[in-house]
Amino acid sequence: MEHSTSFNDRLSSQRSLASVPSLNSHAHILNLNASHTCLTTFKPNKTSYASSLTLAGNILYLGSSESQIQSWNHSHQPPPTTVATAGNCAVKSIVAHNDKLFTAHQDHKIRVWKIDDQSNSSKYTRVATLPTLSDRVSKILVPKNHVRIRRHKKCTWVHHVDAVSSLALSKDGNFLYSVSWDRAMKVWRTKDFACLESVRDAHDDAINAVAASHDGLVYTGSADKRIRVWRKGGEDSKHRHKHTLVDTLEKHNSGINALALSEDGSVLYSGACDRSILVSEKGENGRLVVVGALRGHTRSILCLAVVSELVFSGSEDKTVRVWRGVGKEYSCLAVLEGHRSPIKSLTAGVDQSADPSEASFLVYSGSLDCDVKLWKVFFPLL
Repeated sequence: MEHSTSFNDRLSSQRSLASVPSLNSHAHILNLNASHTCLTTFKPNKTSYASSLTLAGNILYLGSSESQIQSWNHSHQPPPTTVATAGNCAVKSIVAHNDKLFTAHQDHKIRVWKIDDQSNSSKYTRVATLPTLSDRVSKILVPKNHVRIRRHKKCTWVHHVDAVSSLALSKDGNFLYSVSWDRAMKVWRTKDFACLESVRDAHDDAINAVAASHDGLVYTGSADKRIRVWRKGGEDSKHRHKHTLVDTLEKHNSGINALALSEDGSVLYSGACDRSILVSEKGENGRLVVVGALRGHTRSILCLAVVSELVFSGSEDKTVRVWRGVGKEYSCLAVLEGHRSPIKSLTAGVDQSADPSEASFLVYSGSLDCDVKLWKVFFPLL
């Protein structure tokens, strides 16, 4: 994905605060003799790169920098096939839930697709564009629903007015969270696609990433160098759909590009232009405590993925690193090299066809070189 960063961030690519210890300083303790191999490389499009990737079961979904949405059943050999084209700009984020696919776009919109045949993922129908027409019409006649977006221009609060950079679903799939370079976070109901809430000025600069935890906490990461934590009101409250700010983390030295949560939601990983991945544990009332940093990349961290106890990081340095954590000790198991340009998108999953005696993972990486690579990372079970 493209990310919004300041000019100084791109020039400096500084390390995170020196006071944050490196968790991988004793990596030899966790050496598991991990192996890796590149299984295949494909070029979905000669002129566009994979700006977003996500796995849903056996299906890889790919959003391109030139508006195409593609899919590939990774149990088969053929490369992705184009299933839809929307607008004429980058697909910034993709999330899948049941028979729906949600895509975020640089043209300020979110599009919803129905997957008519999940077995081969070949039939897709666009069922909505957010905000929906009914949402816009119901708000337009009431003056209080209008917000100023420029000196002489207003629009209703249900609109994003800049690129929608990232999407996340609540655990139950009932709510979709979107963040944008317009500094806003919005909450949508997936049942009818209504916009329930817009948190304006959620950050002081463009928001690049959002992650939703099992317990209702929502994390946002911004070019303003901050991570913010939001909590939804209780179900018995009249403000049950409203989110309040409960914590702000300021440990990165530069813009934050990516967020990922551990599978149990207890650990947040954040990647930034300062070349570090901060590891933060959730304390009381959702407050984050930084326990350390994963260091090794030589340029900005652009994307993250978490599967089981492994963390995958893609960087402007053209590599993907694979980290494994045991307690507060982390080891870099592998450095995946082969791309000729920065890694812009990343997704990973468990290799279901693996030998039972080993842990095996499939990793997809999309680069500015327009290639998508499929890697296998594996190590013996202890």
